[in-house]
Amino acid sequence: MELNWKKSVVAVAAVVVVAGVGIALTRGKQAKAVVVAAPDSQRIAKGVVAGPGMVEPDSEDVKVGSELSGKLKAVLVEEGDRVKKGQVLAELVNDDYRAQVEQQRAKLHEAEAAYEKVLNGSRPQERGESQAAMRQAEATEATARNEWDRRQKLFDAGVISKDELERYERDFRVAEEQFEGAKQHFHLVDDRQRTEDIDAAKAAVEGARAQLAEAEAEYAKTFVHAPFDGTILRKHHRTGESITNSSVTPDPVFTMGDLSGLRVRVDVDESDVSRVADGQRVYCTAKAYGEQKFWGHVIRVAGQLGHKNVLTDEPKEKVDTKILETLVQLDPGVKLQVGLRVDAYIEVE
Repeated sequence: MELNWKKSVVAVAAVVVVAGVGIALTRGKQAKAVVVAAPDSQRIAKGVVAGPGMVEPDSEDVKVGSELSGKLKAVLVEEGDRVKKGQVLAELVNDDYRAQVEQQRAKLHEAEAAYEKVLNGSRPQERGESQAAMRQAEATEATARNEWDRRQKLFDAGVISKDELERYERDFRVAEEQFEGAKQHFHLVDDRQRTEDIDAAKAAVEGARAQLAEAEAEYAKTFVHAPFDGTILRKHHRTGESITNSSVTPDPVFTMGDLSGLRVRVDVDESDVSRVADGQRVYCTAKAYGEQKFWGHVIRVAGQLGHKNVLTDEPKEKVDTKILETLVQLDPGVKLQVGLRVDAYIEVE
């Protein structure tokens, strides 16, 4: 009886051991399967080169801002608006710039009037007035001469004193100088203008015109214009906010792009650079669109390796890997959001 009981215990233990070994083997096979399994993005055919990419407009993302620093008086467009080349997108507070334009325009008109006066010379009325003054001075000089001559004869006859003779002589000399001054003034008014006077007046006009152009150019910079036909992708500032113009820290008002066509900028791993060339067909996929494929073709391959442009969410991703930037033109009619991350598959065979 005791022997049968021991045999039963041994049999049960053997069953337990066998069962445990079976479970362990099963779990080991499952664990090995998980390790071997690879994501779909890594199961790539031999005739395909894959890489992450970013959707962008044909024009790329263009930052549009002002050449001047100041406060925004008005922001005239919103995100998603279609705009035309040259259209005013925003305006800075510019009262002082406009006043400067008006001031320089007034100076130009003044210089032009002075130039016309030099060219035309004196008016007939001015010449007539100057000639009349000259004749009057001539008559006064003649009268003073006659009085002096008569007093000379009286002095020679001993009728008047020498002091009285000298007084009349002084009167004659003053009248003589006045007549000479009036005669020179008449000739100045009546004669044609000198070449140097005309040149000086012309130079003053040109200088005033240049200053006006400079003031108008500064005033024009207070308006932000669209550099091409496109779409407003982002609006970075609103009415009343201040912006700065700095080459070190750009401060754009808008980001815009030409959405009439879309491209994908793809990072091709350096190990695959010899397999990529212009014209190859490419299809792209994105998580948001499931298995849907968006087709295009390679239009440009960079001539130099560089750093990654697109980073994925993989925790083990190497950020220092060298890549070859490859530009893909998507087929007409493809609609994707600018900035969307995609996986690009270049058909190399």
